[in-house]
Amino acid sequence: MNSTDEVVAEQHDSSTFASLKIADYRYLWIGMVAGAFAMNMQMIAQGWLVYEMTGSALNLSYVTLAFMLPQVILSPIGGVLADRLSKKPIIGWAPVGNGIATVFMVYVIMSDQVTFEHFIAIALFNGSIMALSFPARTAFIPEIVSEQLIFNAMAFNTASWNLSRIVGPSLAGFMIAIFASGNTSSNFGVGMVYIVLAALYFISAVTVLLIKESGQPTRDGKSTPIDDLVEGLQYCLRSPVVGGLILLSIYPFLFGLSINTFLPAFNTDILKGGADDLGFLMTSMGVGAILGSLLLARFASAPNKGYWVIGSCAAWGISLALFAVSTNYVFVVILIGLIGFLSAVNMSMNRSLMQLQVAPSMRGRIMSIDMMAHGLMPLGILPIGYIAEHYNVSTGLAISGIVLFLITVISAIFMPKIRAINTGYPDESTS
Repeated sequence: MNSTDEVVAEQHDSSTFASLKIADYRYLWIGMVAGAFAMNMQMIAQGWLVYEMTGSALNLSYVTLAFMLPQVILSPIGGVLADRLSKKPIIGWAPVGNGIATVFMVYVIMSDQVTFEHFIAIALFNGSIMALSFPARTAFIPEIVSEQLIFNAMAFNTASWNLSRIVGPSLAGFMIAIFASGNTSSNFGVGMVYIVLAALYFISAVTVLLIKESGQPTRDGKSTPIDDLVEGLQYCLRSPVVGGLILLSIYPFLFGLSINTFLPAFNTDILKGGADDLGFLMTSMGVGAILGSLLLARFASAPNKGYWVIGSCAAWGISLALFAVSTNYVFVVILIGLIGFLSAVNMSMNRSLMQLQVAPSMRGRIMSIDMMAHGLMPLGILPIGYIAEHYNVSTGLAISGIVLFLITVISAIFMPKIRAINTGYPDESTS
């Protein structure tokens, strides 16, 4: 059975693991899991060594900013590339580049030549690679699984990221603890983690080679890249559905994900918890997110998806506000699990709907505009951080949740086309 026949055979499958039965998507997903584990392990390893070297929490922020900045600047270029070039080479060469950069870091770390500037440079490089390749990887999915399995496939995308977010940091910390114990330097422990990261990146690259679909260009190349970029922006502005979905995807990045940044402070200052308590809270959120992803994968054909997107975003805000004012540890654990659940449902549902509502020739560019929302997160974090600094972290998170709820509800009132989305497939006259 060839790849096309396999997709046809599976596209009406309503089982939880329907998309993973398609070989091409299975290889793509395995590559995503490897890359996601590498990225989450790298955050812990570089954070450990940067803080050991500089003793500055501000320097940790600079490394994060260096990784996120290219996502704002270069994502539109990645979208144009995804629509003008074959997608398979783009997503295949990206992890190769990350792997080579990681091998370089292994050398400078193990040889005790590493500097803070190395981490800044690699963060800029990795952020640029992600910005240029992520739109192609995301736009590739509908070409592999067919539109009928978009919700199922995107749910597993989210599940892979959340799984790596739970296990990856713990694995990196465990490796550092083992190799940095006794007389062994922390550089050696981090260097060993980076060896694993390089292997994961190269595994991600190899899985792309096994994919049969090439992801042919959806543009004829007659227009200029600048024209393509402008066309993508105009498409968002003119489509009440696509523009509305992008707007609803930006709100959580500005206000909903503040919990990820301020959870350590909340655990210490409000709950008076230790490292084990923080780890348990993070695990609870991750488990909730995985359950949300699996639920969406199982019930991908559920109707009234427009209300699902709006409702999950609003409920995310309420849950965050309740979490912020809670001091009972059991209640806090339940709420953070619910936040993880709602965030997974909301983000997977939104991105899936966006994929279906956008014309195939525009998918790369629209996904790149959606990705730019990731880079806007500091715009929401900074004012919440200011409130947390001058009052307390509980107040900051509560305001963040209330703002997310209110701005979602107010926007939804003026988005009848979003509310009208039923199954989400393009045969509905919503766009």
